[in-house]
Amino acid sequence: MKHLIGNADILFITLDTLRYDAAQQAWQEGRLEVLGPYLGGSGWEKRHTPASFTYAAHHAFFAGFLPTALGPGPHPRLFAARFAGSVSTVETTFAFEESTLPEALAARNYRTICIGGTGFFNQQNELARVLPRLFSEAHWNPDLGVASRNSAENQIAQAIQSVNAAGERRVFLFVNISAIHQPNWFYGADQGPDTLATHTAALVAVDRALRPLFQRLKQRGPTFAIVCSDHGTAYGEDGYVGHRLGHEVVWNVPYAEFIL
Repeated sequence: MKHLIGNADILFITLDTLRYDAAQQAWQEGRLEVLGPYLGGSGWEKRHTPASFTYAAHHAFFAGFLPTALGPGPHPRLFAARFAGSVSTVETTFAFEESTLPEALAARNYRTICIGGTGFFNQQNELARVLPRLFSEAHWNPDLGVASRNSAENQIAQAIQSVNAAGERRVFLFVNISAIHQPNWFYGADQGPDTLATHTAALVAVDRALRPLFQRLKQRGPTFAIVCSDHGTAYGEDGYVGHRLGHEVVWNVPYAEFIL
């Protein structure tokens, strides 16, 4: 990873609230036309998230604690804020003195861009400004949020606009996709409530929306992409609904990394 820094754009997409089982089923059914070709012969990698809700998970991600691979560790990390005794920081890890990846890349002349989606990125109060403030440029409006039926298309349009404005400068583009987070019933039903089926239908809509962004980044040159969920959510399993809880459907998340 450390050899990519400065030589490639970095794309980090969090598919907020996406469950592993839903993501894998969509891949198995051939419904992911854009992401599918990048997932290999086994589909999504199943990993464990470091946190059960958006705010905590993204703090961990930006410090280098991406969803953890299954099986005995330690598992080498792609990037990491330096601290003594880390057994997952290895020779290939991009290790930095700054506290977060966006700040580290900005210090290396990347244009850092945040396309917000869910509430912790909406900048409407101090809590919701903490994560966007890590970036040189941050965007959010209701058309990018969870209540917009066209949020994914709107987020991608803003992402492309921001990438174009960066010119020849390398970019770190972070997109917090909001469509899969509740409410998502309008992707697959005439009325609520949300279900696992509409959750999956939202992922399929997001997949279609990603096509122009991938095409634009390919035109710029190499892009290293990380696409994963921050946590899952429950739809009644064992009586649980939602997330910020300890059920396996919350802790198991899909993960992929690839070069565009």
